[in-house]
Amino acid sequence: MPEQTLVEQLTSNQLLSFYGWWQLTVCLFAFLALMGIWWHIGRKRGDLGQVWLALSVLCWSASGAVEVYFTHQPQSGVILEGWRSILSLFNSLFILFALPWFRYLPPAFSGFIKSKYWYYLVGLPFLFSVLPTISKMISREEGGLISELDVYYATLTLIFLGCVLFWSFAKRRLMILAYLSIACILVTFAAQLFKLTGSNVNLTLFSAIFKTSLIMIFFALSLSWVKELVENVLPTAENLFLVLNRTKEQDKFLHTVALKGVPGQSGESFALTPALYELLLTFVKRRLEGSDWLEIKPKNDVRSLKRYDINDHNQIKRLLTALLDGVFGKDCWTKEQHEQPLKNTLFELSDKRERKVRLKLPMQNISLPDSPGN
Repeated sequence: MPEQTLVEQLTSNQLLSFYGWWQLTVCLFAFLALMGIWWHIGRKRGDLGQVWLALSVLCWSASGAVEVYFTHQPQSGVILEGWRSILSLFNSLFILFALPWFRYLPPAFSGFIKSKYWYYLVGLPFLFSVLPTISKMISREEGGLISELDVYYATLTLIFLGCVLFWSFAKRRLMILAYLSIACILVTFAAQLFKLTGSNVNLTLFSAIFKTSLIMIFFALSLSWVKELVENVLPTAENLFLVLNRTKEQDKFLHTVALKGVPGQSGESFALTPALYELLLTFVKRRLEGSDWLEIKPKNDVRSLKRYDINDHNQIKRLLTALLDGVFGKDCWTKEQHEQPLKNTLFELSDKRERKVRLKLPMQNISLPDSPGN
């Protein structure tokens, strides 16, 4: 029995040493790669989300170094478990710090995560979890599982991370990645449960699986963000095409429009309200008549005799919102990246500041319905 126990211990040490070196090198490489993406793209945009995600992966690399160092250290069980727990807590903390930087957040959590108190709300539980762990390491207390608090904090992190990852991929219309992220979160949660069992072999296996999967999900998220930046660059007015159509269905008119030429978008038709369709059609008709400009009614003008082309200055904003929802999807666009560029591409304001606006697209890029009266 003593010989068998010694063999099992040596085999376990070899396994943990191999796992430690794997975790150290692979996670360090992933950290440098994520930081490389941020350095070339995110740094210029002031986006720190990737930095926090990269730091969370770096915690796994540090944990691998700890595994390697303590593998052959006698009577280091409490210290090793303590360092594992501390680095795991930091990993969860950095992931939670990254969430406010995500572009798309679930409506149920958006206000909570974007709150200025978010860092305090996730930081205080972190302190309440890490301080008892440090206390056990100092006292070398053997009783109880030192990773319990780590598991609770990680579970909280997984709930938020799973919802945010799914929403981010879903809003970018990458549903396969959205479902894969949920599967990855479930495997990670299973690994957290194995921590409570004290089974090193099973825990090592699940840990290797979920860390590899999460790293791949983080890279998929980064690439989806880069893809969105590249594809959502709106073309110039000369390369954007507008198609208007009006069809009658069951005694009702269906007003549709399509914007073709937007990179990454199919250019399919989508419906507009009759009022917004008529406003867009008015812009086009003015181009045909040779009198391009439409005049916007001043906010404080109460005169009833003068007739303006646009009675409400918010009409153009509502038209832009409807076009953006149709092209990119509702809540899948931002003001800086989509609304303002589309406004500059479609419309031109008078240099004389006369509250006049006109359609900027060339007439050969506009297709009108064939039916009379449209």
